[in-house]
Amino acid sequence: MEKERQNDIRSAFEKIGIALSERQLWQFEQYYEMLIQKNEVMNLTAITEFEEVVQKHFLDSLMIRQLMEPKTGEQWLDLGTGAGFPGIPLKIVYPELRLVLLDSLNKRVRFLQEVIEGLELKEITAVHGRAEELARRAEYREQFDCCVSRAVANLASLSEYCLPFVRVGGCFVPYKSEKVQEEIRGAEKAVRILGGRIERQEEFMLPGSDIYRCLLCIRKKKQTPEKYPRKAGTPTKEPIR
Repeated sequence: MEKERQNDIRSAFEKIGIALSERQLWQFEQYYEMLIQKNEVMNLTAITEFEEVVQKHFLDSLMIRQLMEPKTGEQWLDLGTGAGFPGIPLKIVYPELRLVLLDSLNKRVRFLQEVIEGLELKEITAVHGRAEELARRAEYREQFDCCVSRAVANLASLSEYCLPFVRVGGCFVPYKSEKVQEEIRGAEKAVRILGGRIERQEEFMLPGSDIYRCLLCIRKKKQTPEKYPRKAGTPTKEPIR
């Protein structure tokens, strides 16, 4: 079963132009096992069928290649990582990437720490905390080349959570699963005030499916004003308009 799964993972990634090593295949298969086992005792994902996890979590996480690829030595942040998406798949495929996984739920962070240890991943940490608080700390504020997020949040709110972590010249990449034109229009002011500019947009169907996806590259053009992010909960309740 283990080898069968690894072969299926190999084939799926080949369809998007990624050739995985034996070690990477083992890491993805182990990750799936750990995810499903832990999901029995805590809610990590509603998607549990092997083929669906590979498609909707593993491959989806790597679709950022439509926009950009991590460069060696870059430091990335996965904000609202949940069960580790897109961060863990990105780290497996790009082992040289330095990565911080951020989540507000401690038990999810403990699971991610088990995954990091179980998959023998290096230069990756899972951090428990709220974005509104950590973005004010010097070791995190404007320290990342890229912030990625698959978190379900309005783009204006998500920009306020994510852009303060990104260095000037870096970018924020939200993964979106619905038509986003209206959301983009509603977030233009927030993105501008927070120091960003929407530079690029890639829309596509997830390989082998009719599932729509959209990735945005929001480039950080200037420093985020000190007053942002506002206190906990405010970006969601009162997005910048």
